[in-house]
Amino acid sequence: MTQRLPVLIYLCLWVTLCHAGCSEVDSPTEAVAGQGFSLGCISCKKREEVSARTTVDWDFRPEGEEDFRPIFHYDHPNSNILHEDFSSRLEWLGTQDTDIQIGAIHIHNVTFNDTGTYRCTFQRTLLLAAHEENVVVRKEVALTVVAQANREMTAVIAEILMYVLIVVLQLWLIAVVIYCYKKISEEHDAREARKALKAQERVLESKETCDGVVLE
Repeated sequence: MTQRLPVLIYLCLWVTLCHAGCSEVDSPTEAVAGQGFSLGCISCKKREEVSARTTVDWDFRPEGEEDFRPIFHYDHPNSNILHEDFSSRLEWLGTQDTDIQIGAIHIHNVTFNDTGTYRCTFQRTLLLAAHEENVVVRKEVALTVVAQANREMTAVIAEILMYVLIVVLQLWLIAVVIYCYKKISEEHDAREARKALKAQERVLESKETCDGVVLE
């Protein structure tokens, strides 16, 4: 679950930004041996209003080698693991549609042999009004597998900012409560003062009626 958090943040960013304009966020690049890890890959269409059919292929080049080997193919709704080293260890996390913009996959039970460069390839056919246009997009992710997770500086800074934000929000909430209490108290005092003034005026009016004298 721990290693799924980066890709959840990654996908949430995509969902947030893509509805206002797609944003291609970089994938995490450090996995922990024995745990799961999600490789992110996003390819945004230039024109959101144009529908498309897309397939995604993942290739892997182990550290120290020169050639890529195919490991995964996705053509909605079917996925295929293409290399025995990844048998039963790859899971599709991308777009559940033929019009794919997220091509993320999840690696279960990461090993040190998974260190290397991963390449995702989008084969996209744009369904234009007059004709179909084929577009190929390739992206690479250099993955490092470590024995124990290292806390990145960005994660530390994000955690500090989170706590600072919590403190600021608490102080702001206290200030709002104090301000509201003062406003309510002032309105109450003013209301009581108006009641007292009206009561005094009624007493004076009553006295004038009884005495037949207008008091200055």
